[in-house]
Amino acid sequence: MRPAFRGLLVLVAGSVLLAGCNGGNDPAPTITPPTGIADGGVYVALGDSYTAGPRLGVTSGAQGCEQTTGNYPHLLAERLGLELTDVSCGGATSESLTKSQTPPNGTPVPPQLDAVTADADLVTLSIGGNDGRAFGTLVTTCVGLALKDRKGAPCAELGKKARDGLGSEVDGLAKRLVATVEKIRKRAPDARIVMVGYPQMFPASGTCDLLPLAAGDYPFARDLVERVVQAQQDAATEAGIDYVDVWTASEGHDICSADPWIAGLIPAERALEYHPYAEEQKVVADLLEELLSQA
Repeated sequence: MRPAFRGLLVLVAGSVLLAGCNGGNDPAPTITPPTGIADGGVYVALGDSYTAGPRLGVTSGAQGCEQTTGNYPHLLAERLGLELTDVSCGGATSESLTKSQTPPNGTPVPPQLDAVTADADLVTLSIGGNDGRAFGTLVTTCVGLALKDRKGAPCAELGKKARDGLGSEVDGLAKRLVATVEKIRKRAPDARIVMVGYPQMFPASGTCDLLPLAAGDYPFARDLVERVVQAQQDAATEAGIDYVDVWTASEGHDICSADPWIAGLIPAERALEYHPYAEEQKVVADLLEELLSQA
């Protein structure tokens, strides 16, 4: 399956029809979120480590979450003069939005949705890659299996139970994200909600030492991330919210590229391995700023 992306900024809010039939010729109502965010507006950022931006600046947020001031929520808030509450946390799953999470080397943190209050003007959401340990499996289990089979596809050939477990988590992600958006709407009915997708981490072809997967597992890894990204986009479409297409923006900047935006096994600059460099976070902030400038 390949994401049916439609450009860097996918504006889906105006096209989602509410379910039901009115029995007449009047057009069905649409969900139209707020547009511009005023200076001093309240911004809440929800997400995992790809939002938290580990090692990209001064540590902020809860202990163990590896959130820094170099992440895109902080960059965006500074540019637009927004009042930021950033509860992004490394290792967060979609469950962490409604249940407490205990990050590694940290103490329990409240459910991320607790940070969304009625006065919120903007809420960004980027999560799902850790559901079922999807991303973690790729950079731990799959890398470990490659040590014994460099040319094969040991991760793709995992037992059926393991593959199906990952698949079912991804298959149910869109539904979980739609439910999350509805919870955000109830908490902050006037907020503009934006889903932020993941970047391209794995190359479409070729291999490299910075990404020590078995050669045959590269397509498996890329496909799994694409499925997560597609679920994010599908959820945004169904929920009638904006979607920021980081996947398309990061074309040609995967781990194995000449100009990577994602660190590999040995980061070339400040970043956590297999996580975004500062440039990727800057681009996400750029995309959000462009989106929010549109009426």
